[in-house]
Order: sequence, then structure tokens, then C-alpha cells
Amino acid sequence: MTEPVMSELEFLVEILDRYPMESLKKIAKSEGIDYYRLKRLYDKYYGKYLTVSASYNVKKIGLRSFITFLSVPSDRIMEVAYRLMKNPFVSYANPAFGFKNGFSIVFHIPDRQRKLIGEMLSKYSDDYEYYEVRVYPYSGDDNFGDWYLSHDYAVLMDILKWDARTPITEIARRLGKSRPTIRYMINRLQDEEIIRRFVPLVDVNVHDRAVIGLAKDFDETILERFKEYEITVGVLPGYGYLLEWFFSSKEDMGSKILEFSGYVEKLLIEYIDPIFKELNDNNLRDRYSRMVKEDGSGYRSILEF
Repeated sequence: MTEPVMSELEFLVEILDRYPMESLKKIAKSEGIDYYRLKRLYDKYYGKYLTVSASYNVKKIGLRSFITFLSVPSDRIMEVAYRLMKNPFVSYANPAFGFKNGFSIVFHIPDRQRKLIGEMLSKYSDDYEYYEVRVYPYSGDDNFGDWYLSHDYAVLMDILKWDARTPITEIARRLGKSRPTIRYMINRLQDEEIIRRFVPLVDVNVHDRAVIGLAKDFDETILERFKEYEITVGVLPGYGYLLEWFFSSKEDMGSKILEFSGYVEKLLIEYIDPIFKELNDNNLRDRYSRMVKEDGSGYRSILEF
């Protein structure tokens, strides 16, 4: 696969950020740009380096977000990875080494099943720690919903998460429903604020490492201090903050550890490896439809997997 021309890719990202679901002809008309130029760029990059994904308000459907760190012997990494990826409540898992050597994992756990987290994690390791993660800044809102839709909505959410620009005709075929019904279902997810927005996601493998740090305190000047890096911040209620710096393996890892370690109490390096990316992607394709019982009555048990 040839390397993307970043100016072209950035142009397409900006367009799809404004018009995530509209047809190319409608976008071209609205923006006053040449349709055939837009289509050439779209065909060149979409689905290869760029997709539009639905961003969900998981609190609305009763899911809590947790970050987990497992100790796993190096000779069992792949075995445990395959077992983890059979669990649809796993959002992603990557090898990580530092205060725990094994995996860093993001789970989404049904609110009603929080007491089962320890029992679930013990299936993968005897040595683990986990923290609930909330968005930064933290509002303190502790009102969680529950799953209240049919199983068809879980299938639809998987499709929109993987590629929100999947043609309505194709979604209708996969769900065995009419196009107007699919439009109604998407509108309902938006009206009920389960879908937050549709986001263009770029995958050019620029970042293949991350420094994950847990900090008791957080000074926003860190964001300015490291503005040349991609940094995410999360709140860990009862502990402090989660900081994640993304970088390339071409950079000096030792200097990154020294650079960031002064701002956190716990630190590890996460490896965003192509093998694990494929495993994570395969799990992502149908995780909501595997979480939810086929009769739509709620979530399956996190201990089933």
C-alpha cells in the first residue's frame, strides 16, 4: 500500500468531519468543489486509511469503562490475547510493560455486573489491577442507564461503529429490514443520545507505542508542555488521572520514559502491534451484538467468555 499524501488525507478528514453521513454528490454541491476530484480522493483513502465511526454514549446503555492492567508471562501473551478477544466486553487489549508486565485493557462492564469484575479478571491472571475511567473533565454524574433496545439495534451499532458510511441498502440487507426502518433506527439512536457523533478516524500507523501513566494529581500545563504529542486524559474516580502519550517506535523510548515519568506515579509502555490490532479489529466488528442477549432483554454475563 502506497504512503498517503497527508495534505489530501487531511482535506478528506475535514470534509467528512463536517459531512460524515452525506453522499459525495451532496458534499460536493454543498462545498462547491468538483465531485470527481472528491470521489477520486475518497476512493483512494476511504476504507484504507480513513473511516467514519459512530461514537457512543455508553453510560446511556448502562456500560461503565474500566482500564485494567494484567501481569501475564511472556510465553502466555498470545494465548491470553486470544482468550481476551473472545470477550465482547473487551474494547481493546495491547501488550504493555512497566508496573505490570502483560496487558493494558479497556473493558466496558454493565453497571449491574460491577461486582463480577474481579472474578472475570482472575480468569486471565492472578495479578491485576483495574480502575474506572471517566471523561475529563469529570462531571460527577453517576446516572447509568441499561440496555433497553432490541438485539437489532446492537447489530446496527456494530455496523455504525465499524463504518458509519456503510450504505443504507447494505445495512437493510444485513438486518432484513427496509431502508426507511434503518433510517428510523439511526435517527432514534441519535435522538436518544446513544450516538454522540460520527467521527472520521485516521489509521496511518504513525503511532505504534504509548506511555500510559497513572497520576494522583494533574496539572493542565502538561498539555502545553507536550503539545507536540497526541495526549489523552481520563479521570480515575477515587485515584486520580490516566495520562496516555502516543509516539513512534522510531523515537528514543528511554528518553520518553524519562520525559514523562516525572508527571506520574505509575508508568508503562504499551505496544500497538499489528497482530494485536487485527485481533482488536476482529473483536470490534460484532462486540455489541455479542454483548446483548438475542431476545434484547439485557446484557449477557461477563463471566460467559
